[in-house]
Amino acid sequence: MIEFVNETEFELSDFSLSPDWITRIINGHKKEVGDLCFIFCNDEYLHGINMKYLNHDTYTDIITFDYVDGNYISGDIFISLERIKENAEINSVSFLNELLRVMSHGVLHLIGFKDKTETDAKEMRIQEDKSIKMFHVEQ
Repeated sequence: MIEFVNETEFELSDFSLSPDWITRIINGHKKEVGDLCFIFCNDEYLHGINMKYLNHDTYTDIITFDYVDGNYISGDIFISLERIKENAEINSVSFLNELLRVMSHGVLHLIGFKDKTETDAKEMRIQEDKSIKMFHVEQ
């Protein structure tokens, strides 16, 4: 099951991010959908999560909690919509494009992709781009 939870006053206009898009990303990597929850929040909310659970006193765009069980991709993915908006402006991309990148980034981590080394980060970006294209084909 894929769930979307909004913990912020920020409204996502035309929020048609269908679970089908996430499912296709997961199935495309020969995995199955377990229980996934995307929690959309603001900077302060995510900073609190970062401090409480990871002991990191920093702002971030995403924190992913991994509950993967074998081939079943499960987890909680917290996303700061304030960071998404700012990063979209910095990178000269649309809000939707940046949101899709970050959402797919969290899912790809659960699938097993890493981004700590330069090589891994390049592969992660390739996979993010493929995921974004999958969404736009659906539209």
